Amino acid sequence: MKISPIEIRQQEFTKKMRGYDPDEVQNFLESLAEELDKLNTENESLKSEVDSLTEQIGEYKKIEKNLQDTLLSAQESSTKSFDATKKQTSLMIREAELKASQIIEKARENANDIRNAIINLREEKDLIISKLKAIVSSQANLLELKVERAGDEKLASKKIEDQNKMDIDINDILNKIL
Repeated sequence: MKISPIEIRQQEFTKKMRGYDPDEVQNFLESLAEELDKLNTENESLKSEVDSLTEQIGEYKKIEKNLQDTLLSAQESSTKSFDATKKQTSLMIREAELKASQIIEKARENANDIRNAIINLREEKDLIISKLKAIVSSQANLLELKVERAGDEKLASKKIEDQNKMDIDINDILNKIL
């Protein structure tokens, strides 16, 4: 049963003999009405405050939801970025390894080319040396023949001296040329 402060103030009781003191009852009813009026006012104020706080909680829940969504989105973005970076790094490593192996292979080819060039140069050097030896030897033989022919005209003793002077060291000549 809902009773308002006005109803309490207007309430009247039947009078009997030897009943309660009417002033005392009226004073009690008046104080009861005032207390009920205070409680109703406080109740309305608290209801208003509850509505306001409920509204704020709703706003905070929206903010919390937005923050959770943002955090989830940031985590997903971070994960995607990390995965993309990881893939890119892996690709860069593979490219670097491929380039390194190509550089190593090219260096090996260059080393082989240099080795072959050195072998060819040594062969050419040996060929040139043998040709020079042949030329020097043939020139020495020709020179000795000319000396012998010229020596027939000269004395025998002089011939022996000239032959000793004409001993030609082919290796010594080659060493001087080279």
